Amino acid sequence: MINGLAFRHPLAFWFGCALLVGGVFAHAPMFMMGQHTHWQMVGMPMTTEMWLGMAAIPLGLALSTFGMLPRLPGAGVAPAAQLHFHVADGVALNRAHLGLVAVLVVALAVDVMKPATLGFVMPGMRAEYAIGTSKASLLALFALTGTTVGSIFWGRIADHAGRRAAILLSALMFMGTAICGAMPTFEWNLAMCFLMGASAGGLLPITFTLMAETVPAAHRGWLLVALGGIGTSAGYLLAAGAAAWLEPMFSWRVLWLLGLPTGALILVLNRWIPESPRFLSNAGLHTAAREVLRRFAGPGRDAVEVDDAAHPGAPVIEESHPVTGLRALLHGRHAPITTGLLVCGVAWGLANFGFLLWLPTNLVELGVEADAASALLARSALLALPGIAVVIWLYHRWSSVRALVLFIAFTTLSLLAFAAMGFAGVREQVWVVAATAALLVSVSGVIAMLIPYAAEIYPVRLRGTGSGVIAASSKAGGILGAGLGVVGFFDHFAWSALLIAAPMALSGWMLLRHGIETRGRRLEEIETALAGPR
Repeated sequence: MINGLAFRHPLAFWFGCALLVGGVFAHAPMFMMGQHTHWQMVGMPMTTEMWLGMAAIPLGLALSTFGMLPRLPGAGVAPAAQLHFHVADGVALNRAHLGLVAVLVVALAVDVMKPATLGFVMPGMRAEYAIGTSKASLLALFALTGTTVGSIFWGRIADHAGRRAAILLSALMFMGTAICGAMPTFEWNLAMCFLMGASAGGLLPITFTLMAETVPAAHRGWLLVALGGIGTSAGYLLAAGAAAWLEPMFSWRVLWLLGLPTGALILVLNRWIPESPRFLSNAGLHTAAREVLRRFAGPGRDAVEVDDAAHPGAPVIEESHPVTGLRALLHGRHAPITTGLLVCGVAWGLANFGFLLWLPTNLVELGVEADAASALLARSALLALPGIAVVIWLYHRWSSVRALVLFIAFTTLSLLAFAAMGFAGVREQVWVVAATAALLVSVSGVIAMLIPYAAEIYPVRLRGTGSGVIAASSKAGGILGAGLGVVGFFDHFAWSALLIAAPMALSGWMLLRHGIETRGRRLEEIETALAGPR
């Protein structure tokens, strides 16, 4: 039991996995028939094998869930008897830490890859199903809605059943939705895309939660931000590479079918995904928590700190709060910070999935030629990559909350610059280039810090839920942005920039006033500070 918790029924879990994979492969004959029609499957009847496969997938998922979910001590341990210990904050990063980071980068890349794939499947899907832009945009709307629901749902699962269980079960569900690539109608694609988003959406907040509770405080901040930056870049590169390499041979459908091998990769790597020692301790499984701690703290006896309970006068963190679940995020000292993060997430979603989505069109309105606009966005995106290094340095060396507020301010100023150019009729390309590059760099910095910061400030019992809700807020902003785009909101270039800048500025003010510093601090110290008066 090197990962802290054994599967409840290993045979049931792996049999369920096999049943789920078999259900996906039952769609292979229909897909392979497409080679005779240039992979066009629209209008083909659903075969008996496909219907049986669609029934086998949820059955396999249910069986795997039954086999995996751990036996926890029910109501938990009384607060007086509860132990409070953690991975030693003074130890150096070792092989176990780096292995965990590598595995979680894979999980995060899978999470990012799926929404990034939407842009690559859209042209082929529109052509095959003979649908217009407005109807095709429903795919993005369904996918973003799925990721929003998934972020909240899997966050709750992580707080009730464990971080590792949430990651593995969401990967299983993600594998099952690979059948989206064999669906003969657009409506089936919408349904599968919603489920695909719901499954992948949980990987983002849970990976940050597990990292925050496992990495020593001295390295937690920069590793969390680096995980976000590298995982996001890897996800977009995987989506672009798969589209360039496989789509010409197998059409857009193969990009959905990749859900099976990418999700299976996470299952193969499950040996290197431990359960959070803090979750185990909070659940009353102190022996299991110690075993995981020894794995990460190294062989030295001094590397593992003794229980806080052994120190007279040490702070005891009360876990038996009367307010639980989602309501607890807006209760007490957490309330203004949660509100600030939620407003920031929604504003970021509006900027990223709304304003930036329509930016190429609006750049043309500003006098930039269409080809030049695409080249401009590509160059600006490259500038955002070294910007992540600046984000990591500021978050780790300067201040976590002030670094986040700084990039929120940069985003606000970039949007205000676009608004000023729109109202003043400025068309000089040098100003357009500067504003575009600044906006792309700043929004990349905001999202790189937003979820890691949320993963640090919430207590163990709420960390998965809190991270999931904040991640969902950014997707909810994307849903709102997609809806506003349909009604033409972003055609009003200057006004849209100004109105998005307002909530972004408000979130920065709220976090500057109510946020708490997390740089280099133990999670227990952060929790104690938030439990007391401001």
